[in-house]
Amino acid sequence: MADKKLEATKAAKKTANKSKKPNVFKRLVKYLGACKGELKKITWPTAKQTTKNFGIVIAVIVVIGLFIFALDQGLYALLGLFMNTAA
Repeated sequence: MADKKLEATKAAKKTANKSKKPNVFKRLVKYLGACKGELKKITWPTAKQTTKNFGIVIAVIVVIGLFIFALDQGLYALLGLFMNTAA
């Protein structure tokens, strides 16, 4: 009975040694190499595309800002009617 347990323990140790992770530095080098490969796959936008997208973002910000301003002023005026205060 003890021999079977001893053999099972030895087999488990051999399996554990085979599945042991590589050195942390080897894994880091492998990870950084994979990152470098992924960076090469990126398609960066041109200056013209970046400028166009910047203009679109600014325009959307202005439109939404004006909408919020108008909504705020309208609700403030409505509140003034209910509260009977001078606006």
